[in-house]
Amino acid sequence: MRVKVTITCKKCGERFILRARKDQGKLETGFKQCICDNSSMFEIEEIPV
Repeated sequence: MRVKVTITCKKCGERFILRARKDQGKLETGFKQCICDNSSMFEIEEIPV
């Protein structure tokens, strides 16, 4: 199932809106790294459609 998610970087505050795949309650976006080189501190929220 495809859903939209908002990924917010907790280091610089940059925000990304992406599509994610939701399988068994887990979101998979393929998102690896923010433009500030942060690769671990993210807040991921599902956008209701």
